[in-house]
Amino acid sequence: MKALIVDDEALARRGLKHRLAGIPGIKVAGEARNATEALKQIRALKPDVVFLDIQMPGRSGFEVLAELDESELPCVIFVTAYDEYAVQAFDVNAIDYLLKPVEEERLQAAIDRVRDQLRDREAHEHKRALLNLLGEVTGESFTRMRDLEGRDPRQLGKQELSRLAIKDGGTTTWVRQEDIEWIEAAGDYMCVHAQGETHIMRKTMKELEDELEADFLQRIHRSTIVNIRQVTEMRSHINGEYFLKLQSGHTVKLSRTYKDKLRFLHPA
Repeated sequence: MKALIVDDEALARRGLKHRLAGIPGIKVAGEARNATEALKQIRALKPDVVFLDIQMPGRSGFEVLAELDESELPCVIFVTAYDEYAVQAFDVNAIDYLLKPVEEERLQAAIDRVRDQLRDREAHEHKRALLNLLGEVTGESFTRMRDLEGRDPRQLGKQELSRLAIKDGGTTTWVRQEDIEWIEAAGDYMCVHAQGETHIMRKTMKELEDELEADFLQRIHRSTIVNIRQVTEMRSHINGEYFLKLQSGHTVKLSRTYKDKLRFLHPA
């Protein structure tokens, strides 16, 4: 049985690959770090099963499924750090899932379930379950995969809370992006200010931008990103820059280089 691992975290991919190596009859044929790589690998490798992370920078695991035709759909085991309501949705639709960190016993049970599906050729029921899950996520009804044709995949999965993973050693803190007030660069580190707390993460400004919701988290300075929904006041400066006051009372600078961001603050 060929398997594909899709997860943006290298450590998570390595850990899952190590566990799968100890299970007879399954071979990891490839790995992918994001939705784009996942789609290419699924189409090229035609895996029997995909271990699919839900929350990834850019497009989610749900959006990967939305871009696949019925004939391309493998068996899917979701890998998730979701809250209880989402786990219940998986149960109802008979789609297997693994909670991070992945436990060996639970992994074996998920693989046994996939083997049963492949042996019994229950592809139709599996696709139906995927459609039901997409329906629960989007609040819409889908009767066949081609109902997704022409749909913008970015509009799928919007009910999930977009969160930023901030890693500190072996600990990961999930911060809701809508709670972020502003982010500032400090050397090789990024300081994420949210709900009165400051979280430190080692990442470049460009890497962080790729993970953030561009609808409301906008870069306004070479070293600053701000949540435009938190802006309460804007004052111009004599040199062409602006000072933005946030709900918390903190003030950040909008430089002339990023002056085009004013349209997000005051749309026409």
